[in-house]
Amino acid sequence: MSAKTILVVLFLISLGVVVLLGLRALPERSSTDVTADEVLVAAMALPQGTLLRAKDVIWRQVLSAAKSDHIVHSATEAGNLNTERDQQMRAEVYGAALRNGVEAGEPISRGAIVKPGDRDFLQVVLLPGARAIAIPVATSGASTGILYPGDHVDVVLTQTFKNDPPLTRRSVGETVVEDLRVLAIDAGDPKTTASGNSFGRTVTLEVTPEQAERINVAVELGKLALTLRSVTATEGVVGPAPAGWATTRTIRPIWAGDVSPALGAAMAPEKASAAEQPAVEIIRGTKAVAVKAQ
Repeated sequence: MSAKTILVVLFLISLGVVVLLGLRALPERSSTDVTADEVLVAAMALPQGTLLRAKDVIWRQVLSAAKSDHIVHSATEAGNLNTERDQQMRAEVYGAALRNGVEAGEPISRGAIVKPGDRDFLQVVLLPGARAIAIPVATSGASTGILYPGDHVDVVLTQTFKNDPPLTRRSVGETVVEDLRVLAIDAGDPKTTASGNSFGRTVTLEVTPEQAERINVAVELGKLALTLRSVTATEGVVGPAPAGWATTRTIRPIWAGDVSPALGAAMAPEKASAAEQPAVEIIRGTKAVAVKAQ
């Protein structure tokens, strides 16, 4: 065999090896492209009825092609997604309720959630025996801008009395119901009611029948505001109702005079001046009569 023939054979063998290696590398690149996609998954095990919040979901790479109803970063977006776009994609599930429980790492599909305003939202999210009530929240009270579905709140009633009560008793605030779960927050049209209360937001809360009655009365009495409770006191609230969740403890009302000692000080000179007026002595014949100056 000539040297030329040997060189041709070696070239063909080398070319075949290169082609073979290239073909074997193609599936690996395809697999890499698949794993570049990221899917929104549960960050922890979540029971049915959970109202999804930021801490409940994370992005995770998938080992196979994602389903059409999964919330996915495409391969071209993964690693380059800006914060605004990321929040827009996550917002698809924020405030939505899970139709069924999911395990940690399981994708959150659009068909597995129900959003506020959907027909069966309250049926999915309410605990057994619970009710839902929508209340108007005064724009002049605690802001609802800090609240999200799934948060727990207390309801605070503020009343102002007329008919000339003492300054220290003219206004009063009190917590009427505690530890209620926020189900939904709707933006209402700002308007003023006949009683002078300005409402701009409507908040739907999960309550017991007794709590619903208390809140309905409170709406008629004055302005309502919501205060946010610590998350450490409300972890794991979805599921069986905690013992005593339907009870409401008695809380001492806070009067205007308790908040502003200046109101009590403003009333003191008025009372003192009446008490310190000197008496005027009038002598009629042989009898002296003391008459208090007006």
